[in-house]
Amino acid sequence: MPQDPISAAIAYHELSKHRLPNRYARSLGYLDWDNQPNPFRLYEATDRVPLAREDRTTGPTLAELYDPTRITPAQPVTAATLAELLYHSLALSAWKQIGDKRWSLRCNPSSGNLHPTEASLITGPLAELSDAPTIWHYTPLLHALERRATLQPEQWSALVADGEGTLVGLSSIHWRESWKYGERAYRYCQHDIGHAIAALAYAAAALGWHVRMLPAFDDSSTAALLGLPEPAGPEPEHPDLLLFVGPRLPTGVSTLPTAINFQGEPNRLSEEHQLWPVIDHVARACARVGAVTITEPAPPSLPEPEPAPTTTAAHQLVRTRRSAVEMDGVTTLPRAAWLRMLARTYPRQDHVPFASLLGRPRVHLLLFVHRVDEVEPGLYLLLRDRSQRDAIAASFHANFQWTLVDTGALALPLYLLEHADTRPAASLVSCRQAIAADGAFAAAMLAEFEPTLREHGAWMYRHLHWEAGAIGQVLYLEAEAANQRATGIGCFFDDGVHELLGLRDRSLQTLYHFTVGGPVDDPRLRTVDAYHHLTAE
Repeated sequence: MPQDPISAAIAYHELSKHRLPNRYARSLGYLDWDNQPNPFRLYEATDRVPLAREDRTTGPTLAELYDPTRITPAQPVTAATLAELLYHSLALSAWKQIGDKRWSLRCNPSSGNLHPTEASLITGPLAELSDAPTIWHYTPLLHALERRATLQPEQWSALVADGEGTLVGLSSIHWRESWKYGERAYRYCQHDIGHAIAALAYAAAALGWHVRMLPAFDDSSTAALLGLPEPAGPEPEHPDLLLFVGPRLPTGVSTLPTAINFQGEPNRLSEEHQLWPVIDHVARACARVGAVTITEPAPPSLPEPEPAPTTTAAHQLVRTRRSAVEMDGVTTLPRAAWLRMLARTYPRQDHVPFASLLGRPRVHLLLFVHRVDEVEPGLYLLLRDRSQRDAIAASFHANFQWTLVDTGALALPLYLLEHADTRPAASLVSCRQAIAADGAFAAAMLAEFEPTLREHGAWMYRHLHWEAGAIGQVLYLEAEAANQRATGIGCFFDDGVHELLGLRDRSLQTLYHFTVGGPVDDPRLRTVDAYHHLTAE
């Protein structure tokens, strides 16, 4: 692996590719069940404060959440509203059981349901939580906060500047994914951060709150604020980013407190480990050092789509969202619902969830359309920044049609590349998985790759995956609103997609695949209440 950070990120990406016909990125090759990582981090010797749980059946719809200013008045920051924020973003959503085997699900999806993402909160003095500003670790297992450190009032004031809200820190334990996926796991951890950011943005919007990344905090300052030691050993926890969440965003600059005394020891997740040095190397290469400044013009705003016909509250959608494990190969998707999904993946000024990320959109959607009413099957491309059309067209096969699809008032930059039965290709490039062919459509997320890293640094390798994960979260929830199901596909033959398009360099790379359609439910599965283990006590 090269030492230069950008070269190291590119080398890792090449090394971790699955390749046709049957060469996969290195992994252990089997599941070491005796050492499966504990999906729940707990800090021993800390005060735990349980949070309220309320399963809401009323409230704003999903369509109303995209613009948080529509939720008026914004809710105040209290112990109850923070509990609601977490309950509808990062908490357990259910347990599934077959026979005597039981496993938990969460509102935020995760590759392989392995959940490498950890969350911490930094709050001001709040009744029912703490009389002083406090740094907490959130445990989804207990839906509770664990007190890690107490801050002085002046430290809290310096952190939030003139904003009103809370800070949420996200971090990743790569071992939870590499246990199963080996060297490719680093990618999946970054997808999961993107899903978590979007999940928080939706849940915050229901309170009338906004979510923004704080680019002044790099990885080392984020780690210092969250009480994370220097990554070492087989279970290191890596800082990812710090978010401001609340009704009033700061206009001033937040500063890092000093002399924080942390308490609590994290539990050990596995007795034994398989080490993957390449993941440690790429994590160091992609570390964010120093404040980040990305000032770019946003793409032109487009009209919003009509709301989905469902009246189901968004709270219910996020807590009943499930990943499909199989598609029926029959169900079709109405054209209006398909266009609405695509329109929601297009970023708009201050809208959920993409306002939480930095810079202009750099991930575009290659669409394998199978069963969309009134839409000819074929290969399509949604440009999430239409200014990139000429550059992308020049890198594709010369024989693609590039016919602009009439999307009416939505005015989407959606192009037909070619009419075709795309089911065989969708399945093949998604590691021959039938689920990519049996849905209504599948998507490959194409990122502006090497030019982005060259312009902004190796850390943008992570941000590109975060953007892809956020797009995936939109598709998950919009599929639920359309009475269908979705699932992310992390196993795909990277260069198989590139060959399909005629790509000859690394200007574009596929980062994440997705499929939407009619699910096939497993009748053996039984659903158990998310917090039955607490109510039973």
